[in-house]
Amino acid sequence: MENQCNKNKYIFNGDIFFCSLELAVNVIGGKWKSLILYHLQNGALRSSELQQLIHGISNKMFTQAVRDLEKDGLIKRTVFPVVPPKVEYELTELGESVIPIINNLALWGRKVGILCE
Repeated sequence: MENQCNKNKYIFNGDIFFCSLELAVNVIGGKWKSLILYHLQNGALRSSELQQLIHGISNKMFTQAVRDLEKDGLIKRTVFPVVPPKVEYELTELGESVIPIINNLALWGRKVGILCE
């Protein structure tokens, strides 16, 4: 594939990117965003269920990551009017479009990593 960086400009949510890879990494990169998307691929999860699936994530980082993903249109947050409050997250169509890429990254990790018992 020919390197397209610095040949085109891309706008996403008001930000300008000079490389499509830069845009993609900005949206799904970081330590937590791709893990959140990965765990939502089988359906909606309550906030607490989702956070428990992600080993080592703090409340602050979880909140920041889901807010970023929601702002970028990859996940949808639904608040149910019950006591105690119930919040669920699910993938949007845009979020579902990135799942094959994330699954390929997970497959690559299984190939290069050594499985621990």
